[in-house]
Amino acid sequence: MSQNIEERRVPGVSEEEPLLGEQGDASLPEGRPLYNNLVLGTGVLAQAGAWIIVAIVWGAIFSQNLMLFSAHPLLNSSALLFFIQATLVLQPTHTAKQKKQGTYVHSALNTTALLAAIAGLVIIYYNKSAHNGVHFESTHAILGLTTYVLVLIQALVGVTAFFAPGLYGGVDNAKSLYKYHRISGYLVLGMMLATVCAATTTTYNVNVLGMQLWALIVSSVLVVAGLLPRVRLSKFGWLAGRS
Repeated sequence: MSQNIEERRVPGVSEEEPLLGEQGDASLPEGRPLYNNLVLGTGVLAQAGAWIIVAIVWGAIFSQNLMLFSAHPLLNSSALLFFIQATLVLQPTHTAKQKKQGTYVHSALNTTALLAAIAGLVIIYYNKSAHNGVHFESTHAILGLTTYVLVLIQALVGVTAFFAPGLYGGVDNAKSLYKYHRISGYLVLGMMLATVCAATTTTYNVNVLGMQLWALIVSSVLVVAGLLPRVRLSKFGWLAGRS
């Protein structure tokens, strides 16, 4: 009987369960290309939500006359898209080789996203200053600034823990931070989605762009629904000692 069970297992898939879903839903089979992680299991839901958000934002922006401010939502929605891809590509990795490859791609995607987000911040700050506007007054602006700070901290810890573990006293100490990096990463991504939704309350959106809050909420729910089922408890260290 045990032999039959062995035969039914997917090669390269560990026995660890994801937070939700069935066994193997969040695992990349050995030998499969890393890009499969982007749509593996419920990843397709997260992709749908992410691209719908981008379509909503870009559609609203390009339906109006373009100006300097236009680059802010375009860059930040692009940053969100890259941040989601960075999460999706790393989630299903479980072998040493996959984790190493996934981490490099994860880092590259996050770096691209971070650069786009910083550019978006610089543009909105300059635009506000040029028009003598009040900085960080709206809910969207406050959430955005908070998210920017958290993203910078997240990136700094992630990069140094992996590429410069000596800063933390060695590889083992650096690895002990990974689970906290993962937890905070999901929280920061939630902040990003909340910031996008809050953009619908800004004066410019209400008077000009007309993006609908319900549409962005539904899209954000799709992203969360796609990511959560692929969360692996073992990567948080919560299944240590379980056979």
